[in-house]
Amino acid sequence: MATNHKLTATSRKIEGKGASRRLRTAGYVPAIVYGAGAEPQAIQVLHNDILLGSRFESFYSSVIELTVDGKAQKVLIKDWQKHPFKQLMLHMDFQRVNENEAVRVAVPVHFLNQEKSPAGKTAGLVISHNLTEVTVSCLPKDLPEFIELDLANLKAGDIIHLSDLKLPKGVDVPELGLGKEHDVAVVTVAQIQEEVDPTVEGAEGGEASDEEKK
Repeated sequence: MATNHKLTATSRKIEGKGASRRLRTAGYVPAIVYGAGAEPQAIQVLHNDILLGSRFESFYSSVIELTVDGKAQKVLIKDWQKHPFKQLMLHMDFQRVNENEAVRVAVPVHFLNQEKSPAGKTAGLVISHNLTEVTVSCLPKDLPEFIELDLANLKAGDIIHLSDLKLPKGVDVPELGLGKEHDVAVVTVAQIQEEVDPTVEGAEGGEASDEEKK
């Protein structure tokens, strides 16, 4: 079941670094909302509300109901700035969405049944998740929280490409329309290459005779 994310914000008039610092000290995140043919609007959101939302994986890839000064609108999180090491959001950008226009969003990939697959049960194989998220295009109502990739039949030498993903109805991957070279590998299975110690290899050959040394 899709998670319905909601945020409440208020508009802000004073902008600038000093004003943003004061907002953060007061427990707010300075942000801006733009798009859908309307003027950009500077807003502020409670930092605790952002932390609560970010506990869900889908928070950054779902349509959010953002209420600003009592007026609700549908938005996507398009950009954010976090503190380098503190659990602190510094700034956020929200983009308004039109329910009748397609959006492009990077959604996570969920890998299923890998440990049950032939490759997962075989020693000496490396299973690589080359992509952990995929950018999809669809109407806001069709936006999935994630894409599932069942690896139950994965075996040695397999390569799963973007075009192999099973997408929900109404959802596509724009990158696939750019040509075959953009049909990149999502998952690969490779054999571990054992390195041969040259000192051991030389020892196995024995010491050269006096005649060979001349």
